[in-house]
Amino acid sequence: MGDILLAPPLTDETVERLKAGDRVFISGDIYTARDTAHKRLVELLVRGEPLPFPLNGQIIYYTGPTPAPPGKPIGSCGPTTSSRMDAYTPRLLQEGLKLTIGKGARSPEVITALKQYCAVYCAAIGGAGALIAKCVKKAEVIAYGDLGPEAVMRLTVDRMPVIVINDVYGNDLYRQVIAAAAP
Repeated sequence: MGDILLAPPLTDETVERLKAGDRVFISGDIYTARDTAHKRLVELLVRGEPLPFPLNGQIIYYTGPTPAPPGKPIGSCGPTTSSRMDAYTPRLLQEGLKLTIGKGARSPEVITALKQYCAVYCAAIGGAGALIAKCVKKAEVIAYGDLGPEAVMRLTVDRMPVIVINDVYGNDLYRQVIAAAAP
């Protein structure tokens, strides 16, 4: 199995080729958002108001980066726990979001929504925020600057490594590994 290179915006066809366990490298523009930003995004959708960035075909990375050191676009930017976004994720997937990145398992509702809306969930390696930051070539706040490190940012990344955990077919890498390790 070779490495898979992705560049947003993603299509259904691209996402359908991804399988739980695939190693993926992402290059291009992705967005950051955590729970408070997710809540605000869904509130905008409920009110029928435009979002600060397009969701169709896009990628959201669950991270709250540290301040950028001199000469760098961003500080450490490791993944945060994905389950904190589970209440909001199905609605964003409905709007065309194609890939989310975080750490930890997703709820059954999110896994169902991934299948329904043709999207995938990937994990970034927790504790490797400084290494992931080396993949970030540009970072800019595009919404909710009042949230500090939890503001929505557009990151331009080059070969950001992730692993597909949940694919559009309902496969779950975490469950597969647990089952394989069972006596």
